[in-house]
Amino acid sequence: MSTKDWLEKDYYKILGVSKDADAAEVKKAYRNLARELHPDRNKDDKNAENRFKDVSEAYSVLSDPEKRKQYDEARTLFGGGVRMPGGGDGGGFNFDLGDIFSGSGSSGEGGLGDVFGGLFGQRSRSRGAGARRGSDVETDVSIGFAEAVHGKTVPLRMTSASACTSCAGTGARAGTVPRVCPACTGTGFTSTDSGGFGMAEPCRDCKGRGLLVDDPCPVCKGSGRGTTSKVMHVRIPAGVVDGQRIRLRGKGAPGERGGRPGDLYVTVHVGQHPVFGRKSEHLTVAVPVTFPEATLGAEVKVPTLNGAPVTLKLPPGTPNGQTFRVRGRGATRRDGTKGDLLVTVEVTVPDKVTESARKALEDYQSETSGEDIRAELMRKAAEGG
Repeated sequence: MSTKDWLEKDYYKILGVSKDADAAEVKKAYRNLARELHPDRNKDDKNAENRFKDVSEAYSVLSDPEKRKQYDEARTLFGGGVRMPGGGDGGGFNFDLGDIFSGSGSSGEGGLGDVFGGLFGQRSRSRGAGARRGSDVETDVSIGFAEAVHGKTVPLRMTSASACTSCAGTGARAGTVPRVCPACTGTGFTSTDSGGFGMAEPCRDCKGRGLLVDDPCPVCKGSGRGTTSKVMHVRIPAGVVDGQRIRLRGKGAPGERGGRPGDLYVTVHVGQHPVFGRKSEHLTVAVPVTFPEATLGAEVKVPTLNGAPVTLKLPPGTPNGQTFRVRGRGATRRDGTKGDLLVTVEVTVPDKVTESARKALEDYQSETSGEDIRAELMRKAAEGG
């Protein structure tokens, strides 16, 4: 059997055991399946015959501690379940495996060609040091409450790494050029043998660059990197909440050797408002009303964030703490629609009353003295005890 089989086939799944199964579990599973799928019991059943072969193959690997260790290492390294060109069903990749293992993946941090070549006893192609993706950049911005609700474009001064302007990113003094690293032949990686597997690691001589600089640039000291500062105008979307992290693709540090730039992550801090609050896409506000307004009903003015007040009609007998909904006066949702304004009524008690008002309240209290408004509360408390 070949390493290709190891990468394509999940022997644990074939035997129906977990990856942590001990030798006894593996053996028991194999015996049960071998008895069930044996050709003597399944004559002229091609599917059973193929499964019997797979089970036998899986057991030959998982029952051998050394083979099992190498199998686990191989599948861990490549993520398991990899389909190799010319697989069992005659299919294959519709892209070049060499591109994956030579460093063209999304990270762009160099290739695994030496690892892949080590597994199959092949020599990987020398493509030179691969392109590297730029690093991600993180920053913070503070905006006001209303700005978060309506959205705002803010200027951000960004300082990031870039190619040295003196040596154009080569790291070599002007008039000279770097040379290809002889240790890694320009790949930026070297391979070492580890239990039969080729393990790739950044070249120690060139530190993964694939190039050596004999006469370093005096400005960047041979690194090829400098710093740039620029002002970037970033649109903070309407409806953003405090602590939200916004990702701007391709606005981070520039890449190396043609690699794509990193991303910019902006964490938004939203200030508080003296009147309004937020509950998801809804705004909240507490509105004081008098006892007569709550008792008899009234029309009261309610402020909104855009400055134009709305009129809220209170029904007679409105209790303290009741919340009313004014539709379409909240924060903006992602689809462009707006949330609501949630208005909570707070019945106020006056500090001072006139003599006539006091007399009217005393008369009202006398008229309702026969009603025990706390009787139900006491009953429930007693039953609960």
